[in-house]
Amino acid sequence: MARYVGPVCRLCRREGMKLFLKGERCYTEKCAIEKRNFPPGQHGRRRSKVQGYGIQLREKQKVKRIYGVLEDQFRGYYYKASRMKGVTGDNLIQLLERRLDNVAYRLGLATSRPQARQLVRHGHLTVNGRKVDIPSFSVKPGDVVSVRQSSRKAPAILHAREEVKGRGVPEWLTFEADDLTAKVASVPTREQINLPVQEQLIVELYSK
Repeated sequence: MARYVGPVCRLCRREGMKLFLKGERCYTEKCAIEKRNFPPGQHGRRRSKVQGYGIQLREKQKVKRIYGVLEDQFRGYYYKASRMKGVTGDNLIQLLERRLDNVAYRLGLATSRPQARQLVRHGHLTVNGRKVDIPSFSVKPGDVVSVRQSSRKAPAILHAREEVKGRGVPEWLTFEADDLTAKVASVPTREQINLPVQEQLIVELYSK
């Protein structure tokens, strides 16, 4: 299973915004955006104007990096979204939002999506009572996502729950904090997904 294993702070710097790839560090003065808010590399301080294709490309790269998917998988999500009813851009974001690792992150079981991905890969979560260790697993309305009984005292999960207090759970999920169990109430709408991206630019890029 392919994934990006390089330095992640440079990804935030390249996109010029916080992608929250390092959990609580992103909320401190140690965040790379706070210290060096310019693109990485030898010529990073040079401000070049991005137009047309460059704007579309940056928007696509931003979404890929937020959700932690590589190009082939992301393209697959796009083609699937284009075959679904409705607006392709909205469908694309909905498919990404329904990934199991993202659900774990949204529930506050991890401080970042990379950490949530590891949580899933190590088999700490179940869906409808069955262990699922595939981060890209797509949840659907009615699914019940739980932390396994043997994992509920795991230090990483307890630490995350403490760190993300007050962050809130999206409206399309219902969460019982006492037993770390959530139910997928509905398919998320674009209005319920707090994501600072313009997905239409991605559709325009792939439509060329």
